Amino acid sequence: MALTGIQIYKFLPKTNCKECGQPTCLAFAMKLAASQAELSACPHVSEESKQALAAASKPPIRLVTVGAGDKKIEVGNETVLFRHEKTFVHKPGLVVRVKDSMPLDKVTHLVGEVSSYKVDRVGMTFGIDGIAVQNDSGNAATFAKCVEAVAGKTTLPLVLIATNPDSMSAALEKVAKAKPAIYAANKENIEKMVELAKKYACPLAVRSSDGLNELAELTEKAAKAGVEDLILDPGVRGFGDSLVTLTQLRRLALNKRFEPVGYPIITFPGEGAASAQEEAVLAGQHIAKYGGIIVLDHFSPAIAYALITLRLNVYTDPQKPIQMKPGMYQILEPKPTSPLCVTTNFSLTYFSIAGELEAAGWASWLLVCDTEGLSVLTAWSAGKFDADKIAKTMKAQNAAEKVTHRNVVIPGGVAVLRGELEEALPDWKIMVGPREAMAVGGFLKEHWKV
Repeated sequence: MALTGIQIYKFLPKTNCKECGQPTCLAFAMKLAASQAELSACPHVSEESKQALAAASKPPIRLVTVGAGDKKIEVGNETVLFRHEKTFVHKPGLVVRVKDSMPLDKVTHLVGEVSSYKVDRVGMTFGIDGIAVQNDSGNAATFAKCVEAVAGKTTLPLVLIATNPDSMSAALEKVAKAKPAIYAANKENIEKMVELAKKYACPLAVRSSDGLNELAELTEKAAKAGVEDLILDPGVRGFGDSLVTLTQLRRLALNKRFEPVGYPIITFPGEGAASAQEEAVLAGQHIAKYGGIIVLDHFSPAIAYALITLRLNVYTDPQKPIQMKPGMYQILEPKPTSPLCVTTNFSLTYFSIAGELEAAGWASWLLVCDTEGLSVLTAWSAGKFDADKIAKTMKAQNAAEKVTHRNVVIPGGVAVLRGELEEALPDWKIMVGPREAMAVGGFLKEHWKV
């Protein structure tokens, strides 16, 4: 039975040294109880305590890292079946597959296109997370040459796909320092693949062709041989089969604490789809339930954008809305005579008003107040968006020095703040804007006269 945070706390050194990343030993114990931390993060815990807490401190799904450096893919370490229970933690990596049977110039062109793809969404930049290279030719030298060419064209993490250990070895000799994922060990080649994973310290994907019992046997064999960073491929590909099997794996790992399947999952939606569009739909299913690395056979900006947006929505903590950094933002190229508008730092609110100002051609100053990521009305009702907050933010951002006028537009939804703001900012004229962002262009056209 899992231990509670208080039970775990009794085994900790109680120094509150903060070296584990938590403010107190009790906070660390609570993280351990929730399977959101590993005991190894505490440098002062005794060996006796380690043995007593080994089972309680082990995450139900191991965190596995593919690649090295800033662009590495981290998957696993999830603790809930459903996002609304708490949150999903490590978003799945979206990976595009190339094959060594393709002309090398086409491979490098596609890799360059994938690597350079970027999309801005709610103030953050996203793209494809990795490249998978498949030994489609069956030739070790051809595979190694292709992998080397891909590595020279991108800094994204790699997934190497080959069932022949000789081909995998030849490729790993070229790119082992980049810590690619090795795909895949099966019942025929597992001994040699395990040797390669240990030699090069790379994560190893394990594929079953005969159900979850075989998958568990293979992971146990790899773990006993000393390979801890494992990735699961249960061998299913279609919509129904993958939904059932991936859900079963997550339940076994979380609810039953069945360690042989407590690892992230790799999926191949293109192998279960009849078209690029169908692949995108299946990839969306894998994002929600419960892919860790999703290997795509087709790449287009439209499909990538849709999947990235879906992933962002699913993997955003429902208790921590996406926020903008408070500050004074420039829309287009504002002048000292340009309008000054106020909003909250909820990202959707910011981008709604910013987008409408830009679309209407109104170069403006947009003052963003820190409301802990809450929208206008929610923040106002919670006491986080009031006259005092707006006045202090304007002073902190030196608004009076950036504009020559003394007019400020507040959202129409909080018109009730006008009187209080006039007291807090006696030198300013408080203008009540529209309730909806889409009306801001027409409002300024009618009322802005400086």
